[in-house]
Amino acid sequence: MKKLILGLFVIGLTIPSFAQKVEKLEEVIVIATNYKYLNEVNEEAADVPIKLLEKKVATYDLKGSDFYRDEYDLYYVSFHIPEGKILAAYDKDGNVLRTIEKFKGTNLPPAVYAAVTERFPGWAITKDVYLVNYHNKKGTTKKYKLRLENGDKTMRVKTDEDGKFL
Repeated sequence: MKKLILGLFVIGLTIPSFAQKVEKLEEVIVIATNYKYLNEVNEEAADVPIKLLEKKVATYDLKGSDFYRDEYDLYYVSFHIPEGKILAAYDKDGNVLRTIEKFKGTNLPPAVYAAVTERFPGWAITKDVYLVNYHNKKGTTKKYKLRLENGDKTMRVKTDEDGKFL
């Protein structure tokens, strides 16, 4: 009985050592292709759908798309969600050259909200549009177009992301 238990114990220890196979995996290289675009347009107060769509623009595989051809130097690709849209221009290597972005009904940054409530007390923000223009050489401009109402009066104002009126 002792020999049987000892034999099973030895077999139990040796079987798992044969079951492990060591395989070499291929090397994976991770490249951040459009990190500059993401760094420029990233806004702390931006809504999650906006951030997800901007990430989709940055990670879009242009060369893997159906319409990609080597002979073209510039490609325009449009991305849509219910909250807004982005029109992106890519070079033939898949780098984002420029974008035009428009989003409706976003959360305003605290600086914009504070500037509007300070300058126009008693007015309510009834509509907002967030506009982003990215250019890989000229930089990024971010604007907010706001519609304010106070009773039967309506006013439209524009601000930048810091709350400065344009």
